[in-house]
Amino acid sequence: MRVVLLALMIAMMLAMLDNMIIGTAMPTIVGELGGLEHLSWVVTSYTLATAASTPIWGKLGDLYGRKGVFLSSIVLFLIGSVLSGMAQDMGQLIAFRAVQGLGAGGLMVGVMAIIGDLIPPRERGRYQGMMAGVMALAMIGGPLVGGTITDHLGWRWTFYINLPLGAVALVAISAVLHLPKKRSEARIDYLGAALLTVGITAIVLVTTWGGTEYAWTSAVIMELIGIGVAALVGFVFWQTRAAEPILPLHIFRSLNFTLMSVIGFIVGFVMFGATLFLPLYQQSVQGASATNSGLLLLPMLGAMLVTSMVAGRVTTQTGRYKVFPLLGGALLVVGLYLLSLMDTETSRLTSGVYMAVVGLGMGCLMQITMLVAQNSVEMRDMGVASSSTTLFRTLGSSFGVAIMGALFNHRVQDVMAERAGALGSKVTEQSAQLDAASLAKLPVAAREAYQHAVSAGTHGAFLLGAAVAVVALVAAVFVKEVPLKGAGPQTEDAGTAEARAQVSGAV
Repeated sequence: MRVVLLALMIAMMLAMLDNMIIGTAMPTIVGELGGLEHLSWVVTSYTLATAASTPIWGKLGDLYGRKGVFLSSIVLFLIGSVLSGMAQDMGQLIAFRAVQGLGAGGLMVGVMAIIGDLIPPRERGRYQGMMAGVMALAMIGGPLVGGTITDHLGWRWTFYINLPLGAVALVAISAVLHLPKKRSEARIDYLGAALLTVGITAIVLVTTWGGTEYAWTSAVIMELIGIGVAALVGFVFWQTRAAEPILPLHIFRSLNFTLMSVIGFIVGFVMFGATLFLPLYQQSVQGASATNSGLLLLPMLGAMLVTSMVAGRVTTQTGRYKVFPLLGGALLVVGLYLLSLMDTETSRLTSGVYMAVVGLGMGCLMQITMLVAQNSVEMRDMGVASSSTTLFRTLGSSFGVAIMGALFNHRVQDVMAERAGALGSKVTEQSAQLDAASLAKLPVAAREAYQHAVSAGTHGAFLLGAAVAVVALVAAVFVKEVPLKGAGPQTEDAGTAEARAQVSGAV
């Protein structure tokens, strides 16, 4: 069991670490391959492929068995990694990153669904700390590892480093993991998959391009919104008629599952917004080094890790969990509001305390959302439940980065124009986010104006985050504390009981 869990955590790290590592290597990649105008697509193609494929991987696991589908996603991810490392121009790199993203879509879902198969929800809490630790390690260590590899081995090794880790996961899972084999005669819902892919792609492109590549009111953004809405409406309509739907709508009849989807969306919205703007604030306003940008998040991620471990142990020992969404929602609202109070005079100690409050809130919510979501469905829908929860968190992160980013950029440009006049407007006309080199070249007056502008931008972004987090708190109020499976005597339908018995025997 420990070997299987170690392999699953390695696979989870592969999915989370990749974008963190690549971010620090991007300047070097652009320097060698060119194509600066297409730079954003290196990340966007990966994100699009991951989001679009996530529900499909989950459904395939439900239909044909987790092990084979999960191993396939690892192999596809490694193929994408090798091809990305061999790319000769920016176009190839973007295409190969999409292949890598398709594999990544199955990694996180596979980890969550397999854990859901192997471990009853009552016992699953004790492993939350392990998953939170992997997440924290990826966020803190990713930029440091990426910078070190790029400086000493070259940027191509930021992709090749996935191979030994992936090989360990492949060998361990192939040899040790034993799950009951499935062979469904049901046909894959290709129309549903196509409609969902188009809908998700349009949404992610709107949140990625809106306010940056194109104005929010431009024809391109309006067309994408129309395509996305039409595709998702068509998808929902088709799912009520498909023989084996990609995303069976009956799982949303569970109030807890629906609430966890909402909370998961908001966690993604807040977390990725925070990880984007906190390092920017600390580098621009507090003068921190960009090299250690991952370490700047340590108060938040450390608090998240500790709280997640405590929440998991308490849940395992008592079988009770409603207190954690409630407490997490409240801490998230308070922590984000405190972050919105930061200005040019805020010390690193004070901002660290504020970040820790946010981390405590996220620690109460991160894994509990998946735990309760999985507990709300039958075993046969475990993959779909895992993929849906992951998808909502991914979409939340896209919306969070886009909306908080648009608010931040607008506020920075307004304050720069107010404080530095025409020079301020010229400084930020290309981007409201300046790197350390650009910031150092500014006149003192313009630099001070930019620091005030970033403070104002982060104030608006985090105040919006606090308002959005209120929705998570309200949703937590309506969570029903359904006994966790494995917490004591309970009735199960025959199929669920048989599947659980098969899994127990296999383990």
